[in-house]
Amino acid sequence: LSGSARYCALTGSPNYYKNSISKGQRCLLNASNTEVYRNAYHSWARFCFQSAWTQQEKAPSFHISSTGQHPHPFCAWNIQIIRCLHTSPSFQAAPVPLFWIIIKPAQKLLAIILGRSIRNWWKALPPNKRELLKESARKNKWKILLGVSSLGVLFVIFYFTHLEETPMTGRPRLLVFGKEHFRQLSQMEYDMWMEEFQSKMLPETDARYRVVETVLGHLSESNKDIPRISALQWVIHVVDEPDINAFVLPNGQVFVFTGLLDAVSDVHQLSFILGHEIAHAVLEHAAEKASLVHFLDFLSLIFLTLIWAICPRDSLAVVGQWIQSKLKEFVFARPYSRILEVEADKVGLELAAKACVDVRASSVFWQQMELARSIQGEPKLPEWLSTHPSHENRAEHLDRLIPEALKIRESCNCPSLSGPDPRLVFKRNIQYLLELSKDQETSNSTKQELSKPKPDFP
Repeated sequence: LSGSARYCALTGSPNYYKNSISKGQRCLLNASNTEVYRNAYHSWARFCFQSAWTQQEKAPSFHISSTGQHPHPFCAWNIQIIRCLHTSPSFQAAPVPLFWIIIKPAQKLLAIILGRSIRNWWKALPPNKRELLKESARKNKWKILLGVSSLGVLFVIFYFTHLEETPMTGRPRLLVFGKEHFRQLSQMEYDMWMEEFQSKMLPETDARYRVVETVLGHLSESNKDIPRISALQWVIHVVDEPDINAFVLPNGQVFVFTGLLDAVSDVHQLSFILGHEIAHAVLEHAAEKASLVHFLDFLSLIFLTLIWAICPRDSLAVVGQWIQSKLKEFVFARPYSRILEVEADKVGLELAAKACVDVRASSVFWQQMELARSIQGEPKLPEWLSTHPSHENRAEHLDRLIPEALKIRESCNCPSLSGPDPRLVFKRNIQYLLELSKDQETSNSTKQELSKPKPDFP
């Protein structure tokens, strides 16, 4: 998902976004002017975008007020937000996930060796023994069919005995790993990220760090009734990188890149993005996705063995293995990843609504990303090739969810939204930019006509 924006339409006015106070909850909705640069390069999922800013051509817009004092203090939240730079030795990680990581390539290698051995054994058999084996297989075809069916029944039983309901949504999903085991495995991933970004971490005194701290603290305080949110210790890490990137590990480690803070138009969009990433952790999408991948890998071992046993040459077996892996990726893995992203959008929008955020700004964010892609001139790939829904589909899906999110916001006794709808403001700004572009093209064509030499008539 890539693109860059020459202009970024604005989503509100300085007087529109204000701090709101309701029944002891004080919502961070303070957004003065945020600086939106001209070019923004957007890549990979989990809001991974690269930003290449052109300082000479900045578009005047809003800037998140992070250095000034807030007119109203926020309620203290009971989830401690600290800076954590410690690492854990790898031998403390749970043995079960490590066993899966080690055995995964060994399983494929074993399946290839087994299939190739069966093929070589079959080739070495004399013709008469081959005919005897074929005849025996025809006579016992029902027994063979019964054995294969029994194996399939075992897989079905295993699948349905490992189903659990997804928190908050109630969707049935497969979970193979234990939650504690996977949480300890996520600690290994955390150590890897810390080793990579430790020299680029912003201090707690940095204004950008305080913005993220305030937004995340308000989200967690407003949703403390959710056990998963109140149980985790949310630890903030702000990475000084131009990537527009934000992700949350299953153990509550929050990583936000400064490129994201430069790219969002206001704290409403930032709140929605953080809510989306928190939703991934609350819904345990990482463990769910890993469980599905390992289950499919185990099933594919049977087909991998058959491919290497049936194909007459190794080159054909390699091609067959590649086709099998692509079918598994595009038929199962990527569509399932898109389902999880849509679910995280829905839950993240609900978390933002309970925090009294202007949820209407969520769809504007994806409209801005689509505008960036169009201005960049990047080809629009089919959605089925991506692990994420397209920008347009995400914006449309959020637009359908916003009325329900506004009801949730109202039920939490949030102050009413004043000012124009940011979606309408964005649409009008796009129309203004298009009209301005047409006027410039007309002016340029007129100048070209006047600069042409006139014919000399007698």
